[in-house]
Amino acid sequence: MKKALLLTLFLPFCCFSQNYVDLLRIGYGQTFNNDFENSDSSTQVRSFEADLTFPIELNKNNVLITGAAFSRNNLQLFPEAEFTSLLSTTLKLGVVSTYNEKWSSTLVLLPKIASDYKNISGDDFYMGAFAILKLKKSENLIYRFGAYASAEAFGIFSTPIFGWYYLSPNGRFEMDMSLPISADMNYCMGATTIGIDYFGIGRSFNITEDNTPEVYVDLSSLDFASYIQFNTLGNSVLLRAKFGYSSNDYEVYPQGQEIDFGLSAFSFGDDRTQLNPKVRGGLFLKFEAIYRFQLKKENEETDSP
Repeated sequence: MKKALLLTLFLPFCCFSQNYVDLLRIGYGQTFNNDFENSDSSTQVRSFEADLTFPIELNKNNVLITGAAFSRNNLQLFPEAEFTSLLSTTLKLGVVSTYNEKWSSTLVLLPKIASDYKNISGDDFYMGAFAILKLKKSENLIYRFGAYASAEAFGIFSTPIFGWYYLSPNGRFEMDMSLPISADMNYCMGATTIGIDYFGIGRSFNITEDNTPEVYVDLSSLDFASYIQFNTLGNSVLLRAKFGYSSNDYEVYPQGQEIDFGLSAFSFGDDRTQLNPKVRGGLFLKFEAIYRFQLKKENEETDSP
């Protein structure tokens, strides 16, 4: 199973290290053609994402994190089949704690419902969580150490997280890394920012439609993109256009077939039978709009593991 760089997290989380928080993010993207292996057929993948983060200050050392995220992927799972919508709604509930000038932490629970939303039941409910410990090395550099775990339709998955946030002294060059999940490097030229990013995602969705086989979709996707960003309204509203390549592998398996355990790039006890042809990756175009709240304090952060 190709879980090299996967995670259910496409959520911005409020922590402390940068001087902004992304409160709202909306994105729409589409791949051009994803070919089915050993077939003349292909499909397109249309995606929509909306993510809301609402931090509530409890006291000077603790912030409550609330919010929700919604995603929709629409594609053909089999050659010449009708298009299927795979939907996911995730709630965010956690706390950010600051211990001293150097150390802080984030703990977030991620309950979600993920399926085609035809006949929602308890089988469509999954629980995930992540924990991050942050070390402020200097005014411009913060390290992150943590882990993520989730129950999915294919079994239990977990991965360690290591990363850093760096902002150059002149404020123009930025690196935001949470490996092996995401990476972003960009350079700001005033009203315009150019950058490159990577995002690894893995999720599962139950297929619950009546009169269909009991199956689930195991999504593994690695997205590599370059982007141009327009910074408007005092850098509060960011408009981003992205172009890149996405692996987009949507594997269909019978419900009940699971792996023993998944750890980052490794799967243990995977003897499942894939029902659909492999879906090849393709080029994609995506547009994003971000509402960014500028913090008054220096060096406060949005953490995106």
